[in-house]
Amino acid sequence: MLRLRFTKPSTLRFWQLAFFLAILSVTAFTRIQADDDNLLQQVHQFLYEETQALGEEVVIDLRPPSPHLPECVQPEPFLANANQAPLGRVSVGVRCGEDGRQVRYLQAQIDVIGDYVVAARDIERGTLITSSMLSERGGNLGDLSAQALTAEEDIVGKIAQRPIRSGSVFLAHYLQAPHLVERGQRVTVIAQGSAFRVSREGEALENGALGEQIRVRFGPREIMTARVAERGILVVDF
Repeated sequence: MLRLRFTKPSTLRFWQLAFFLAILSVTAFTRIQADDDNLLQQVHQFLYEETQALGEEVVIDLRPPSPHLPECVQPEPFLANANQAPLGRVSVGVRCGEDGRQVRYLQAQIDVIGDYVVAARDIERGTLITSSMLSERGGNLGDLSAQALTAEEDIVGKIAQRPIRSGSVFLAHYLQAPHLVERGQRVTVIAQGSAFRVSREGEALENGALGEQIRVRFGPREIMTARVAERGILVVDF
């Protein structure tokens, strides 16, 4: 028969054990806190580098990770939505470990104080935007829409797709790059590689703005996709 015997600990041993457990708890908490601080510091630095060029002053409020998550070894931060400027509420991904397979997400509020562009007057649909139609305004860029265009170079030379009121921010879907190629137009397609460059004429099957890929027909059965490089000129890279 297995017989277990328990002895009631003395008061001194009880307090020694309690003190020992308290030390272990504090040590574990301190280690977890240090891991979290290191992760937050690296994510904060990453966000600062991504936003410092957007304005004169950057304020980053980063929420700490869940305390239930394991340590993130070799953290590599990245923006969950790389197609939008990191402004306002932002989700930041972090790859952990040597292979980066462990991914977790942190939430941040990013406020950037700087200048942005607004319409200086009412702009009708179909108008080609020029610099004289724009004016600058200062404020928190984080309060703007994620689709807002804040820099003049992203606006000038494009065509308004809807009426824009004076003082309004320019949104990406308000504007369209002008077509350099029209559907049905005879165009020159240049095929180029490291050691050759040839050209031939074809018919554009779609409208195309600078940098867009469109289809070009050379004969009844030969159709190719090419990139719009300039007015009436398309390029195929090999």
